[in-house]
Amino acid sequence: MTNEHHTPADAPSPGASEILTGLETDYYTEEVHGPVEYFSMNSFELAEGETLRECTIAYTTFGELNDAKDNAVLFPHMYSGTSKDMEMYVDEDSAIDPTEYFVIMPNQIGNGLSTSPHNTPPPYGQAEFPRVRISDDVRAQHRLVTEEFGIEELQLVLGWSMGAQQTYEWAVRYPEMVNRAAPIGGTARNPVISRLLVDALTDAIKSDPNWDDGYYTDPEAVRRG
Repeated sequence: MTNEHHTPADAPSPGASEILTGLETDYYTEEVHGPVEYFSMNSFELAEGETLRECTIAYTTFGELNDAKDNAVLFPHMYSGTSKDMEMYVDEDSAIDPTEYFVIMPNQIGNGLSTSPHNTPPPYGQAEFPRVRISDDVRAQHRLVTEEFGIEELQLVLGWSMGAQQTYEWAVRYPEMVNRAAPIGGTARNPVISRLLVDALTDAIKSDPNWDDGYYTDPEAVRRG
């Protein structure tokens, strides 16, 4: 099981018809990443102790959930991705056949179209966003799967890179629900070199003179960093 950090995240979040924006961006939109649905949670407590009064995760589905609700597949994405990036793997000619399975692709908290630093208005957005762990993503996804769809078992949980980390967490945290797990190209615990790489990338962005302690208002402001 992994509890490694991904990116920080917090507070009021998008609804299906309206995206609350703290930092205007043309990239994390449904026009770019395709139509999504939204699952909202109230009082969602993060592993590090902070409580999100409202937390929304965006997700996409393919196929139809059968009457027995036993044909579901959960397919979380990699770091900095969205559900759009996973669509290429779902096809009638692939192993993940939407004519056979009901495929759920959730966006991570703090990333993509879910509640994130960029789409949360002050005072909770940007640099004020609390830290989120892989375990938070998986607990939120569990609520989506069970509360929104009434699913009690998953035929498969899979993902690559950080999607693999979420897969490991699912298999350990909810073993009674996961019939099969396929973590691809990911580790159950981050090696030291991964943290060094992320730190180097973070330091590069923070070195930009327009960084402003994470409170810049133009998404292009830190392009030099």
